[in-house]
Amino acid sequence: MNRLRSSVLAMGLVASFPLAHAVPQDDASWRFDVYLNDDKIGIHEYRLERRDDGLLELEANARFDVRFLFINAFKYRHNARELWQGDCLTGIEANTNSNGSKTRVEGQLTERGFEIAGDGPESLLDRCVMTFAYWNPAFLEQSKLLNPQTGEFVDVEVEALGEDTVRLGDRRVAADSYRIKARDVEVTVWYSDDDEWLALESPAKGGRVLRYERQS
Repeated sequence: MNRLRSSVLAMGLVASFPLAHAVPQDDASWRFDVYLNDDKIGIHEYRLERRDDGLLELEANARFDVRFLFINAFKYRHNARELWQGDCLTGIEANTNSNGSKTRVEGQLTERGFEIAGDGPESLLDRCVMTFAYWNPAFLEQSKLLNPQTGEFVDVEVEALGEDTVRLGDRRVAADSYRIKARDVEVTVWYSDDDEWLALESPAKGGRVLRYERQS
């Protein structure tokens, strides 16, 4: 699989040690500039709102365009809406266009479990599942995660990399970093001391790096 496409799959995509992370409880938003090496190729935005029924509703929108000699060589669009009850996903609708390859994933919590439908095969998962919810560091505690682009429930593992610094605008700030691996995907994420998601990196084709840099 194309390494840039594999990296992108994880954006949309454990641990054997105990983790204690704060879970977002109220309205929040995250906006990231996305770079391929030093070239800005797009943005990825997340907005979290608490509904009147107590559920958390997340909307995510990504737009990437990689150009080569004035030609748009890679185009990526991803739109997702997720509903959460605490750390458990209760509903998802996601549409992805990865360079012309379109996928749709739908899912909802039922009495039987979390039912996945869409363009791929239907499946029945556990009642409490999580996506690659980078905005909620509690996802680091899972051994399997739902990929919102493909509808696959994949095995994941996490390695705590320890203290680090990460660029945030024109400054560098202290952060804790974790490496996440799932099939062909490898992602490193950084969090502040109060569990705010700050940045993300993933290897891409040709030795390049796909990087998320949070707007300060």
